[in-house]
Order: sequence, then structure tokens, then C-alpha cells
Amino acid sequence: MSEPPLIELSGITKVFGRGAAAFQALKGVDLTIQRGDFVAVMGPSGSGKSTTMNILGCLDTPTSGVFRFRGIEVQSLDRDQRSLLRRRYLGFVFQGFNLLARTSALENVELPLLYRGERKAVRRDAAMKALDLVGLAPWADHTPAELSGGQQQRVAIARALVTGPDVLLADEPTGNLDTERSIEIMKLLADLNRDGITVLMVTHEYEMAEYAKTIVHFRDGLVESIEQGSRAGAGETA
Repeated sequence: MSEPPLIELSGITKVFGRGAAAFQALKGVDLTIQRGDFVAVMGPSGSGKSTTMNILGCLDTPTSGVFRFRGIEVQSLDRDQRSLLRRRYLGFVFQGFNLLARTSALENVELPLLYRGERKAVRRDAAMKALDLVGLAPWADHTPAELSGGQQQRVAIARALVTGPDVLLADEPTGNLDTERSIEIMKLLADLNRDGITVLMVTHEYEMAEYAKTIVHFRDGLVESIEQGSRAGAGETA
């Protein structure tokens, strides 16, 4: 028996507000994402891409339709169950690095495990492994002010990886970086994807989206088109 898709959206709608003030952000989104894919989501402001990502991240719920994650209908879960799914299977990376300013890179990466109540030794070991994965183990004791923008985003990615998520959700991960640092981060995400992590990324930059295996274009609350990224695999080392 074949494994079900990692993520399935079927007829997903989302309405904000009521009555005359109601706004339909999603109008019946259908999307399937397989385990191990690297998906870039694009579209103009108001197209529905951010609303869809919030639903995929279990940060919001659809008004109607079916959202399956690993075969489980997520919209039928209660708030605590969705929170557990989010903590267990999802890692988040944001445009703003959201690092604690007076805290070392290692301690920033430890935070999700601290919230889980893990012992200090377990936290330290997992955080060092995550920093090593993004190439920043030598900078473990540095604070964000002592790191470049690209290094800060690597710390943020390590923090998202430290819990061992199935899916990495990245919201404009290169939005605050120059071109060189942006390419560095995209190659890192491509490397992580090749190591087995499913990556879902929102971006406005087509040249960054091309690093993904799949590019999904949103418009007016629907999936307008799907294409393949032309640079997929560009993170490979020579």
C-alpha cells in the first residue's frame, strides 16, 4: 500500500469577517505536497499564499474544505491537538530572525527544547548538532549582534530544525538579506531538503523560488499554476 501524500488540501476556503465586511481569502484551494518536496509559494499581496501557509502551519483553520497531514484530517482536531501537531512535526523560519539579542546562538537554538522541558544536557547536545548542520558550530557562543544577517538566519533555521520536524515552513527567509546571503540560505535549504526535510517557502523573489523543486503560484485565492524550479539541486556541492 502506497504512502499517502504528506499534505493534501482539498476545496479549502477561508473567510474573514462576517456579513457585508466578509472577505474570502481562499476560494477552494486544491494542493498536494509529497514527502521530500521543496515547494516555493508565490503570488501578489492578497493572493492567499500567506493564509494558506498559516493553515498548513496549523496557525489557522479553514472555513471549509479538507486539510490532511500524514492522512489525518487536521480541521477535525481541537486546538490542543493542532498545537501538538505543530510542535511535533513543523519547524518555522521567519523573515525577521526573531532571535533573543542577549542570548548566544546555542541558547537561541535550545529554546524549543526548553519549552518542551528537556534536560539541559539533552538541549545542549541537540542544539550543537543543529548548529553543526547549518555550519555554525564554531559560532555557538556568539550573540546575534556578533553574527552577519546570513549567520543569524542560519541560527534561526537551526532553531527550527532542533526538534526534528518533518516540515520546515519558511516565510520570506531571504527577505532581509542581500543577494549573496540569500543564495547562501537557499543552498542551505536545498541541502536540508536533499537530506529528507520537506520545505515549504513563501517568497516574492522568483530567483529564490527557482531553487525549489515545485513553484506554486497563487492568484485571487486560488492556485493559478504549478511549475518546476529551474535551479532545483543548485545547493549541491562540487
